[in-house]
Amino acid sequence: MEIWINPACSKCRSAVKLLDAEGAEYTVRRYLEDVPSEDEIRDVLERLGLEPWDIARTQEAEARELGVKDWPRDAGARDRWVRALAEHPRLIQRPIITADDGTAVVARTDDAVRDALSR
Repeated sequence: MEIWINPACSKCRSAVKLLDAEGAEYTVRRYLEDVPSEDEIRDVLERLGLEPWDIARTQEAEARELGVKDWPRDAGARDRWVRALAEHPRLIQRPIITADDGTAVVARTDDAVRDALSR
């Protein structure tokens, strides 16, 4: 199990605290420092069953500068979104837990973290 975190994020700190309390074995990836490649983002999206715009933090200043709210959300724009997430990792929703069963969850709640632990 791996968790992508930004240590400055309270949701990330809460998720890590819960993982620790449950005695989970996991690896921490500080994704702002160890930026995921486009292929890694595509893999996580497949594991999540989501599209890149579903995990984009569109309220971030970088998102406003890029104008992502106005980008199409269709198959033709998918690569553009993935590239933006790789080039601007602050736009990636967090935390993301990749579970041992090959799935993943956006773990913004305790229930989502427990869901990942149950997989």
